[in-house]
Amino acid sequence: MDVASFLVQALNGLASASSLFLVAAGLSLIFGVTRIVNFAHGSFFMLGVYVAYSLVSHAAPAVSSALSVVLGNFGGQSASQTIAYFLLLLCASLVTGVLGAVVEVLVLRRIYKAPELFQLLATFALVLVIQDGTLWLWGAEDLLGPRAPGLSGAVDILGRRFPTYDLFLIAIGPMVLAVLWWTLQRTRFGVLVRAATQDREMLGALGVDPRHLFTAVFALGCALAGLGGALQLPREPAHLGLDMATIGDAFVVVVVGGMGSIPGAFVAALLIAEIKALCIAVGTVEIFGMSFAFSKLTLVAEFLVMAAVLMVRPWGLLGKPQSTPRASTEHNVPFVLGGMRTQVAWMLAGAALLVLPLLTTDSPYTLVLGIDLLIAALFAASLHFIMGPAGMHSFGHAAYFGVGAYAAALLVLRAGVSTEAALLLAPLVSALVAAPIAWFAVRLSGVYLAMLTLAFAQIVWSICFQWDDFTGGSNGITGVWPSDWLQDKTAYYWLTLALVAISVMALRRVLMSPLGYALRASRDSQGRAEATGLNVAHLQWLGFLVAAGFAGLAGALFAFSKGSISPDVLGVSRSVDGLVMVLLGGLHTLVGPLVGAVTFTALQDSLARSTDYWRAVLGASMLLLVLVFPQGIAGSVQALWQRLLAFHARGHA
Repeated sequence: MDVASFLVQALNGLASASSLFLVAAGLSLIFGVTRIVNFAHGSFFMLGVYVAYSLVSHAAPAVSSALSVVLGNFGGQSASQTIAYFLLLLCASLVTGVLGAVVEVLVLRRIYKAPELFQLLATFALVLVIQDGTLWLWGAEDLLGPRAPGLSGAVDILGRRFPTYDLFLIAIGPMVLAVLWWTLQRTRFGVLVRAATQDREMLGALGVDPRHLFTAVFALGCALAGLGGALQLPREPAHLGLDMATIGDAFVVVVVGGMGSIPGAFVAALLIAEIKALCIAVGTVEIFGMSFAFSKLTLVAEFLVMAAVLMVRPWGLLGKPQSTPRASTEHNVPFVLGGMRTQVAWMLAGAALLVLPLLTTDSPYTLVLGIDLLIAALFAASLHFIMGPAGMHSFGHAAYFGVGAYAAALLVLRAGVSTEAALLLAPLVSALVAAPIAWFAVRLSGVYLAMLTLAFAQIVWSICFQWDDFTGGSNGITGVWPSDWLQDKTAYYWLTLALVAISVMALRRVLMSPLGYALRASRDSQGRAEATGLNVAHLQWLGFLVAAGFAGLAGALFAFSKGSISPDVLGVSRSVDGLVMVLLGGLHTLVGPLVGAVTFTALQDSLARSTDYWRAVLGASMLLLVLVFPQGIAGSVQALWQRLLAFHARGHA
């Protein structure tokens, strides 16, 4: 690696950091004021690229001609084209800001008082709606925009050619940072934003309508994301995967820099972008006779940085330490099966599941779907175990699901063990992988804990994705079939049903054991729990291991049911699916994750087979459920049933 190559890669990193900072700054602003973890923020980045493409493709000639008339001979045709181009990029940013304001008024304003995780569910539903709306408007093909007029060339740097447009991007980041700093420090709007970040309730006492402020901040954050996307138009094509690809990096930057800190987001964007650029510049090197491909680290570099920062400074580089969580005042009686009627309902549901293969002999796909539903239910129940009683939010639970799937496959294909032994050993492997991860994770709380679990999950995904000799790399592993007696789908369904039922009952047993009560005590008030002599970190570590083990069993069952696995089984999307299942069903009921898993998986399957725009329908359905059932389906039904019983009791009093 020569000096010229290193310098060019460093400049590439600076250019990438500018766009990343714009997205992260908007996300940080929104979280600081509204306290919403906006999962749809990457969608507005994607919309910025698509809207910019349409405006530049269709309106650039007309705007350039109008500017030529206004400017006359000043600058000539080239200047008018350049100004028109960047005016249209700015218009794309404004359009995304307006769309953000509409979303805030129509959807988010109604759920500000809902639990934070349900707000996350609502914004994830928006991701699905926006993605299919984009598909309907622009189609599925990648759209490459034109180069920026006047900035389409390159400059010579130590004998290497570097794009002029990237130099422009390098200057944009500090300029936007300066404007944001001045706005937040020197204007009344900035004073209100900083006041809302520190104490939202005080704004109302001072006579400020927080609704208008929230709308303005959300629109500004979305406009920044749209600007970041629009500025990428000459560098990369617009495609439907930009939303999920961007939101992960944006979350990382915000958390590394410190939640709510704009300068922190700028520093973190520079740090992460430069580290990834350095990995590319270093390439493959020989160390003690072994080849190390540093370029492969670009897939996971930001998550390595986040994990390192959070383990040393949990509140981020320029963030502030979190305040001690307040004791929970929510009254609920979680995880109780109920009276005789409820138990009869459980037995009837079990009997129906048991005879399902006998009733669907003419529909083999129904049996396959039934297996998928059971596996999803176990996965959701394992995630609920640490979210409900322990209050720990994991964004990387799919890592343990995927490790269980890979462990089962490798044990059968490489070690020659039986399917039965693999199903017993795979959960243990998942728990072993979770042990060091959980040791670090339980020392954090809130969004920082969630993001650290995401970081470790992405590291595990990267290992499986790139270890070609052992895991098959991006191709995965094929030929993962169960023993001969389980080749029949009916037999495999009954085995899956038995294992899932035993696992769910075991999880309930643990929840009603001293460990479960201790986990709930640490969730409700960590300080009081520690004052009574409980080792909260150790208890939460054990809870993580239990949840990881059962997730690993779900992954092993999945591997044998499909016959093959790929790195997708431990990707972010599967972790998000698990979160959606738990929240959709209800966080504070035992049956909630089961209801959520069945509802989400069945909806996803039926809609995917009936319409090309199934994501939009699924997202709209989820939004409706969030607005109508803010406690989840099972939680709302349970609350309604308790109110009916109370009303009936008062009537007989």
